[in-house]
Order: sequence, then structure tokens, then C-alpha cells
Amino acid sequence: MLSERECERYKRQMMLFGDEGQERLKKAHIFIAGAGGLGSPVSLYLAVAGIGTITIADMDEVDRSNLNRQILHFDRDIGRKKTASAEEKLKEINPDITVNAVDMKIEETNAANLVGKADGIVDALDNYPTRYILNDVAIAKKIPLFHGGIRGFYGQVTTIIPGKTPCLKCIFPKAPPKEVFPVVGVTPGIIGILQANEVIKYLLGSGLLLMGRLFIWDGMQAHADEICVERNPACVACGSVVKKKTTAGKRK
Repeated sequence: MLSERECERYKRQMMLFGDEGQERLKKAHIFIAGAGGLGSPVSLYLAVAGIGTITIADMDEVDRSNLNRQILHFDRDIGRKKTASAEEKLKEINPDITVNAVDMKIEETNAANLVGKADGIVDALDNYPTRYILNDVAIAKKIPLFHGGIRGFYGQVTTIIPGKTPCLKCIFPKAPPKEVFPVVGVTPGIIGILQANEVIKYLLGSGLLLMGRLFIWDGMQAHADEICVERNPACVACGSVVKKKTTAGKRK
């Protein structure tokens, strides 16, 4: 049930999707992997939209070099845990939501437990090995994975729905080389907001999601494009070969 304060807070967006839509957002739980460049705009816009529970996981501390893009963190936060800084800001911007800050490295052994009963996973990471772990969790739990990636003035977004769309391994079978990549703050801002937009649409059951489509942003040309992507039947994560082996194993 929405409180009077919440109705006043969200009244402009409730003109779009009404009380029922806002209740859906309030009941939702989204897991955000990363409290950095992408995690900042994603979490901020999900918070102001009224997503009832946000779990945000990160294990790093705020560094001065983060501040050109990680807008959740201020100069005064240098040296603090990103999760503590993120929790503080998100609760300040919307005291009517629940924020769970998880100061922990996401690993194969704990990822499923960290995600818990979340309705979706936001990939706000900067490395593919951990992304692949969350991809597996999304497939196992049958919940969406909202992928975003950035480099310099360029970015990409797609929404992965297990069983309906290609998974992350289908689209990116091999991880690119690990690097400290350049980035200008507006790029994660644009990409993160698009991810948040996808989350909101998914929870409301409205609009056309980026399913089977990889959205490509070129900030240098102010140009957007998209690539159609398809499931790989032989994918090691979601392919039919994997499913057959799993089924066979259960029968034994």
C-alpha cells in the first residue's frame, strides 16, 4: 500500500502507470552488481523511481580517480567503502525504499546467495569473469540480467531474459583482455540510465525491451545503433547441449 507521501512523491510517473504500476515497483527487488560508474546512475534512478528494495554489491573503496564518473560518491567519501557511501546517498534521496549494501566480492561460490530472491540483476561491472558468474545465476534463477558496458565515449546495453534471449555467453563467448580502460563520465551516465529504463519497463511489463538486441552508443558521433543477437545452441551457459546434459544427470 502506497503512503500519502509516496503518492505525492511519485504522482508525475503515476500519471503514466497508475497506482498498480507504482505498487509493482515498490514490491520489486533489484540486485545491482557494482557501485561505480554504471552502478551510480542505475541505483540513483531506480531509487527515485521507487524500486522497493535495492541490493548493491561492491568491495572497493572510493578513490579520487573515481570521481569523474561515479556520481554516488563525493570528495568527502574518498577512502570510504563504496557500499557505505552508496547506501547513505540512496537512503537520503529516497527514505521510503530499502537499501542493502553488500561489501563483498562476487564469486562463483556466493553469487547465488547474494542475489537471493531479487527480481533481476543489473550488470554494472567492469570485468567479464564476474559478469559470466552473474549470467549463470540469472539463468539458474530464471531472472533477467540487464547488461551494460562502457569504454571511453562508447557503450552498450542489452536485456537478457533466460530462455527467451541469447545469454551473455552467447553474445560474448570470450572475455576481452583485462585492462584499465579510459572513460568519460557522461558515458556511464547514458548507459546506466538506459539500464535503469530497461529495469523499470520490465517490472511494469510495458514497452519494448532490448531483447535480442545489443544497443550501441557512439558518443563521439552522438549516434546510436543496434545489433541483432541470437542464441547459440551450443552455448556453454544456456545452450541445448548444456540442458541435455543437465537433464540426463537428473535422470540418473
